[in-house]
Amino acid sequence: MGDLFAIGQHAVNHHIREILRGGELDETNCKKLLQQPGHDRSVNHYNLDMILAVGYRVRGPRGAQFRKWATEVLSEYLVKGFAMDDQRLKNDGVDTHFDELLERIRDIRASERQFFRKICDVIAATSADYEERKSFQEVRNFFASIQNRLHFATHGMTAAELIWERADRTKPNAGLTNWSGEQPRRSDLAVAKNYLDRDELTRMNRLTSMFLDYAEDQASLGNTILLDEWMQKADKWLVFNDRDVLSGFGKRQRKQAAVKAHAEWDAHLATQDARVNEKDMAELAEEVKALKSGHSGA
Repeated sequence: MGDLFAIGQHAVNHHIREILRGGELDETNCKKLLQQPGHDRSVNHYNLDMILAVGYRVRGPRGAQFRKWATEVLSEYLVKGFAMDDQRLKNDGVDTHFDELLERIRDIRASERQFFRKICDVIAATSADYEERKSFQEVRNFFASIQNRLHFATHGMTAAELIWERADRTKPNAGLTNWSGEQPRRSDLAVAKNYLDRDELTRMNRLTSMFLDYAEDQASLGNTILLDEWMQKADKWLVFNDRDVLSGFGKRQRKQAAVKAHAEWDAHLATQDARVNEKDMAELAEEVKALKSGHSGA
């Protein structure tokens, strides 16, 4: 760190002590004692978190240079929602976590809000009857039909069928496997993707991203396509990609599936509350028993 920031060992140690004293970092998580090759003593090795924290405290030209770079990266992240080292991702021959980045982008792109927004953009750019209809519900129906086709091509069920099949009070989180926040919420129950396992979610995200690429390419060609024709194109695209094509509208309706999912969720929460109360009563009984034993001994 001294060489990196052009400061002496005493200054580095001073900054580290201040960082740890202020509770900014936990020493057990950011420091390792490693045996120095050719020596009998161990040497402290600090992780990247500590290096960055020291960089924000160093004075002089190197410290200013570091903070300027860090501020540029942070500003890009806050404004755009991401920051990327393009050249490293393009040219580095070692693992650059590019596959992880690609999976995260697919997941974001396949989210309901982003997917619906892009579908609206494509329809507006290509569908001759979009301006004539101007019906938000028709666009919603078209979006739901595309979603159901992608779901069916991934796991053989429509979105409503998936929710109906997998919402289960006896399973962890009532059958939910994915959710938007730290803990699952009632609003997560109506999103079919939240019931997919990891492999299914990966396939669903990849297929959704592929379809959006296809749809955006069609829009870029300036082709005029009616909404009904779009459905035919979607089916042909699925066939071309060796996927099964949904016939009809499925056996379950969205509202029907949502009602069942909410009922399973409420029953799941009730069971959890009962278990907590049972545990509390057991602990209280043990405390009372211990108190009685103490009085008997006295």
